[in-house]
Amino acid sequence: MPPKKKGGGKGKASQASKPPTATTEEKATSKDNATADKPPTKEKAKANDSAIGPALPPSSTTATTDPPPATSTTLPETQTILERTRARFTAARPYEAHLIFGPQQQQQSGPLPGKEPGLGGLGDLQPQERSAWLATRIAARIARRPALSATATTVGSATAELARVACGGGAKTIKEVWRIVNEGSVPLRAAGEKQFLGSATGPVSRRIVRWEGLSSQAKGPSAGAGAGKQVPSSSRESQTIAAAEARWERRVRLTCLSAESRCFRAQRDRERRGVCDDRTGERVVVTEQEVVEEKRRRLEIAALRREMSGQGAGSAARGVGKIASDPEWDDVVPVVLEEPEGALASIAYPADYAEAMSYLRAVMKANEHSERCLWLTEYIIKMNASHYTVWLYRAAIIFALKKSIADEIEWLNKIALANLKNYQIWHHRHLLVENHFPSISSDPSAIATFAASERQFLERILAEDTKNYHVWSYRSYLVNKLGLFSDPDELASIERMIDDDVRNNSAWSHRFFLVFSHPDRATPGVAATEPDPKVPPEIVDREVAYAQSKIRLAPQNQSPWNYLRGVLVKGGRKLSEVEGFTEEFVKGLGKGEEEEDVKSTHALDLLAEIYAEQGRKEEADLSLQRLGQKWDRIRFGYWEWRRRCLGMGAAAA
Repeated sequence: MPPKKKGGGKGKASQASKPPTATTEEKATSKDNATADKPPTKEKAKANDSAIGPALPPSSTTATTDPPPATSTTLPETQTILERTRARFTAARPYEAHLIFGPQQQQQSGPLPGKEPGLGGLGDLQPQERSAWLATRIAARIARRPALSATATTVGSATAELARVACGGGAKTIKEVWRIVNEGSVPLRAAGEKQFLGSATGPVSRRIVRWEGLSSQAKGPSAGAGAGKQVPSSSRESQTIAAAEARWERRVRLTCLSAESRCFRAQRDRERRGVCDDRTGERVVVTEQEVVEEKRRRLEIAALRREMSGQGAGSAARGVGKIASDPEWDDVVPVVLEEPEGALASIAYPADYAEAMSYLRAVMKANEHSERCLWLTEYIIKMNASHYTVWLYRAAIIFALKKSIADEIEWLNKIALANLKNYQIWHHRHLLVENHFPSISSDPSAIATFAASERQFLERILAEDTKNYHVWSYRSYLVNKLGLFSDPDELASIERMIDDDVRNNSAWSHRFFLVFSHPDRATPGVAATEPDPKVPPEIVDREVAYAQSKIRLAPQNQSPWNYLRGVLVKGGRKLSEVEGFTEEFVKGLGKGEEEEDVKSTHALDLLAEIYAEQGRKEEADLSLQRLGQKWDRIRFGYWEWRRRCLGMGAAAA
């Protein structure tokens, strides 16, 4: 629409409101071009400068030279998000991009170091480019305002008002602006800098990239070889377009899965509250298939969150961990262990373990005994088999749910084989037997079957660790609890172990317990090292013969010698009964180095006790003296102490 002309009256203003004919348009254009050659008044130029900066150059210049094309039909190929952002910004707002990046740096896709946006860049533009830039800014301001001013009453007055608001000029300026914009094909409704380059504070050039040589302006041209090297301001900006699109797809997928999971939680909550479906009138029920799908969904959610956040696979934050991903635990609020701030020695628990313990505290606080709690204890025990509290809680669950003790023991066997030195396992087994025994106490066959299964497992685990104190303690308890003192299989099992390793002191100790703690031949209250008149002589003879047979296999083995001494004491017999047997291992004592032959230092030690028992102190002293001087020098001090106890040592002399 042609602008209102100066000096016109009311008639002309009325004619201007009508649609102009072609002749009228040509006349208006001719008059405007003729008038444009005249320089503006000082007041007009001052008003224009204060409103939008430097005025447009004379229209004669722009009429003879077309403005450069503002946009390109195709965008250059880009690889990263930063490159694509710059390309789009340059295509949509070419002159602002020219001022921000500079003509040379724009080709290299990098801004001028230290250059502030909009400052110092106009001098690089040609006159027609400056005209196009200024026309673009004015046209963009007009495009953001209503087509007519609310205060204008005619088309002409509206155009004048719009020109005044947009640039402080007149209708002729508006016409020139639109001519330049149309010829240059400049986009008017382009996004601003914040939409293209981000909303971070600071100069645009510094928001896009970070320059290693940014301070080189202050230091001069020789600020270092790295000056001007481009470094991405963030990993996201340096992402490839394919990676960014893949991340966006994962984000969309995560949003959809999260929405479906929230629907499932709401459905589960309605089921627990007994809500009826509005459509069918039946109670809401969550099917097993829906639970399986929700588990799969939460696992996928956890994987997507780890991918997008860069967390490790073991992360177990709320909504990510194994338990939190299981719909079965939706109603449990975990009790997280909060250590005091600045703790001297805070424990860095693994994420999965910390999550499991937080749920364990919650269910123990609620005193819950359920299948899921039983699973939770198993899950924690696999991570930490020495957690005594978990074992106690598991036993309480087993007894409350009346679970099969046989099944629990079968599961426990696997844990015990994987944790040989764990004491808590055997205490748990002890509690299981205590709970199970009343149900089989009246059935000898059931006791025999259970004893055989336990013995079989104990032999298996002792084959892995023959000196395991916890296993032997449990075996002694089992013999006493099940009454296996007269069980020939138990005694035969111990004999097999001694035959396999005659030096197995644990097996010798268990045999002594098995033989001399029998309720039928043991006096209550009598210690193991005290004589017991209730022990039958034939038992003593049998055990003495058994010990002597094993001594002959390995005379220097201390275990059977100690067993032999214990049997004689328990039977109330003197040590001198085995004097002849003991002297078989000591020849020519004190008759010189060539004739003296000691096959067992333990035999010589027992001989010293036998001689002392008989009052033959000189021979007892000689036995102890030779032990310290030749046959057992490592314990010389001990043997001298024994001599002093006889009153024959160096101190007594």
